[in-house]
Amino acid sequence: MTLFLDMLYPRNCMGCGVSAPETFQYICWDCWSDTHKVEPPFCSICGDPVAGAVDHDFVCYTCSGETPSFDGARSAVRYHGAVGEALRMLKYEKALWLVPDLAQLMQNCLKGEYPNQEYDLIVPVPLFHVRRREREYNQSAVLAEELSRLLGCKSVSRVLRRIRPTATQTNLTAPQRLSNVSNAFQSRRERRIVGKRILLVDDVMTTGATVNACAKALKKGGATSVYVLTAARG
Repeated sequence: MTLFLDMLYPRNCMGCGVSAPETFQYICWDCWSDTHKVEPPFCSICGDPVAGAVDHDFVCYTCSGETPSFDGARSAVRYHGAVGEALRMLKYEKALWLVPDLAQLMQNCLKGEYPNQEYDLIVPVPLFHVRRREREYNQSAVLAEELSRLLGCKSVSRVLRRIRPTATQTNLTAPQRLSNVSNAFQSRRERRIVGKRILLVDDVMTTGATVNACAKALKKGGATSVYVLTAARG
């Protein structure tokens, strides 16, 4: 069926334009190999990569100074190249057709980094309702829904909400990012999350301020553990 559809509607790599990528639906092998995977050495808690040779587990300066509310965080690739462009297109150009490829990358990362970890729920990082209405969808939620299908784990969006608007984190310093999202999220203490192991999903992680604020809210609502998975690391 796939070969037949490729004849009728040829697929092109969104990175270089080469037709019919084989590894993913819309990212060819050459563009994928040009993307840098997030590999050790990195912080054993937040997954932030470090330059140089490190032959043992270590905790970064930020996590050693104040332990994050999440139990662990991992990202599939660095935010550049074809995957970075795919995430930008998903977020700002409604390129929902790229979701299966991005979710597959995230699933591969999860299996490699946390092969024995189990989750009861997948929860996306929420948008403020005004921005959600303007964009017409939440890119983190559509990634979470596709991961739900791949992992066989239920995805729920309404247990965590953003209760106030926040400025874009893009051009903020690390302290400004923390202040920007402080007390911006709220979860309800309800049976869907009390005692549950949660996989928190977002598109990109940079300093971790946003996912940390979300994890704090989820644990306040009764979650037992919160692990973070993103497609890219900024």
